[in-house]
Amino acid sequence: MVGEGLAELADRETRAELSAYAARPVHWAARLTGQGRDVLVFARSRALAEPEVYSPAPGEQLVELRPAQMAALRVFVALADELATPPAEGLADQVRSARFTPTDKRWRLHLTQEQITSAAYGFYLHRLGGSASEANRFGREYGAIYRSSATAGEPTLIRMAAVRGPGQMEDRQG
Repeated sequence: MVGEGLAELADRETRAELSAYAARPVHWAARLTGQGRDVLVFARSRALAEPEVYSPAPGEQLVELRPAQMAALRVFVALADELATPPAEGLADQVRSARFTPTDKRWRLHLTQEQITSAAYGFYLHRLGGSASEANRFGREYGAIYRSSATAGEPTLIRMAAVRGPGQMEDRQG
């Protein structure tokens, strides 16, 4: 803490005063600096703050993304102006306002079905650029995945049953 400027060690004169006050020898003492107090105030406020719990609005679904998935989705929404098929309306706002939960290390968003489909397209683009795991996981969990189609000449959305919990499946109709 001293090396980071959060506390300062007492000099000999201050230790002598503290020894007289305590009626015993004080061999060392430290006090917080202004920045040290700020760190404590900040840490206390974070510890006391209840994690905000948001319920999905009607027509929205809770979507929980791993950090790698969120990183890919951020790239997708950042490239909106350059893409032939941009993200669905409101998806960028949902990505910006997503909440990270440190306990389960997931980003939480509330997406409409249209936004889920659009996110699946973003993961499809990410898959073609390198990693398929984000798209595959999203497809398993939320029932929407894009696959390349040689006959259609463009990617095809595939709707499948989505895993909603351990051993539970939810039917999806496309």
